[in-house]
Amino acid sequence: MMSSELMHARKTSDDAEKNSQSQEGYDDKIGLDSFDTSDGDEALELVGTQAKEHFSEEYNRKLRRKLDLVIPTISAAVYFSQYLDKTSLNYASIMGFPIVGQQYNLVSMAFYLGYLLWEFPTVYISQKLRLAKYLGGNIVAWGALLMLHAATNNFGAFFALRFLLGMCESCVAPCLILIISMFYKKDEQSTRISWFYIMNGLTQVFGGFVAYGVSFYEGNALPPYKIIYVLLGGLAIMVGVVVLIWLPDSPVHASILTKEERIAALERVRNDQGGTANKKFKKEQIYEALTDIRTWLVVLSTILTSIPNGALSNYSNIIVKSFGYTSKQTLILSAPGGVVGSAMVIFCGWYSDRKRERMIPIVFALVPAIIGTAILIGLNGSNQQGVLLFATYLIGTFGSALSTIYSYNASNTSGHTKKVTINAMTMATFSIGNIIGTEIFQPKDAPAYIPGKIAIMVLMTAQLLVSFLLRWINVRLNKARQATLLQEQARKGWSDADVQRERERHAFADLTDKQNLFFVYTA
Repeated sequence: MMSSELMHARKTSDDAEKNSQSQEGYDDKIGLDSFDTSDGDEALELVGTQAKEHFSEEYNRKLRRKLDLVIPTISAAVYFSQYLDKTSLNYASIMGFPIVGQQYNLVSMAFYLGYLLWEFPTVYISQKLRLAKYLGGNIVAWGALLMLHAATNNFGAFFALRFLLGMCESCVAPCLILIISMFYKKDEQSTRISWFYIMNGLTQVFGGFVAYGVSFYEGNALPPYKIIYVLLGGLAIMVGVVVLIWLPDSPVHASILTKEERIAALERVRNDQGGTANKKFKKEQIYEALTDIRTWLVVLSTILTSIPNGALSNYSNIIVKSFGYTSKQTLILSAPGGVVGSAMVIFCGWYSDRKRERMIPIVFALVPAIIGTAILIGLNGSNQQGVLLFATYLIGTFGSALSTIYSYNASNTSGHTKKVTINAMTMATFSIGNIIGTEIFQPKDAPAYIPGKIAIMVLMTAQLLVSFLLRWINVRLNKARQATLLQEQARKGWSDADVQRERERHAFADLTDKQNLFFVYTA
């Protein structure tokens, strides 16, 4: 039964009656047999091809606040745990970790090898299963794997455990991006992604202080680095349980929402044409993803970001320590870099949604990082510890570039199989870049690592050019699509109401962004 609150929140029934009376004529005019909706999203079972329910702005705001309390919050906990677990090796490296030199590089690389190997299988498995349940199961598994790191001192065992850890963690970003894109409008997605991606910076602060505290342990039960693995693994298992119980898979299956709220959640994203979940694997959408030039520019942008990430996520503490600080000082002094990085993530997410931009925020993130890297190179060997330390904080801003790429994929791709394919390609490229990144800082270049720092500066500069090119392509595509839509409207004699109904009909048909005339790209 419809609640009185909902009755007041909706438009008058006169509009609905008028829409119903005109529907038969509209069907003949538009030609509803122009495409097949039988393979559409699961949302069609709940809301159909036309909007039958109309909700007020106030109702939608309350619904969004309810979603915000759950989805970004749990997503942030997931990312917090993942980034801590992934970079646990960085803390262990200066706390008595027994693997050093080239073997350390190989252990660092093992995580990304597992990530790369399992990225494509994991996204297609997640398409067939309940998304959040699959994610939660993987989190529990990697928590157990992380705790097992404390059970060995052997290079082979560490390599194997890091490899399996990468396999389990490879589903995180694709699953969270899909969930955000299903529940939030395009001009809300970047901000919500920034809310969980900020954890990359905050974990640097949290992890640094935890490692600092553990470093004072002088008992004989466990070496300090093993204590870190036990603590972080236990935290991951707790987060996984939370995800299994409370994180919704899609608006259709969101147990945290009433049926009315699930319908409202779908209707508020209908006009964005991004679609929701679809369990059918569509080869033609994979082909489109592979032949879309924008896909390869995203791949290129991702690898240009990920190589520096692979280097710095495992060597940032080693670099700071090389300025002349002790291990304990390094753990504390690295923390402000996380604050700087987090602030940039929040700013870029806000700007991205406010201005409907995706590429310009990447420029904002990269310029300070390029300057910071140049300082490290130019002042190498000097005694200016404070300036060098400040430069490492500036470099931390580059992490926002990857969160904006996540937002770009969420906002600029339609068709569920195409979405998961592009997300998989992005994250596979992320792992390739990080694999390369683990070899950027070679032991023979210690302690300054000048060749690696120069490589990072060149890569970030190149990414600026790729970002501007991708933005230019999206702007051109939107102009061409708008012209085509106006021609189609004139040719078929559509009124504005006809265009809106056709837009609604396309929304959950699981069409790709190229197939859907009503899809608008975010620059």
